[in-house]
Amino acid sequence: MRTVNMHDAKTHFSRLVSAAEAGESIIIAKAGRPVAKLVALTPAEHVIKQRIGFLSSTAVFPDDTDTLRADEIAAMFSADE
Repeated sequence: MRTVNMHDAKTHFSRLVSAAEAGESIIIAKAGRPVAKLVALTPAEHVIKQRIGFLSSTAVFPDDTDTLRADEIAAMFSADE
């Protein structure tokens, strides 16, 4: 386990993250006293967060949604009564 001081950790942060990603644990010290530990996160289990299109296999939508009930809408706004 490697120990680095706060200034070096700020200066070489991307290198330390790469080392942690490779499996190394890094202790970050402030004034010689350990204050933090940098380790890689274990990948979370695959969580399915699919919401868009979740009813695509059960719902049927008409192909002509642009003109759906156009005659009824035109009748509501026409001046002819």
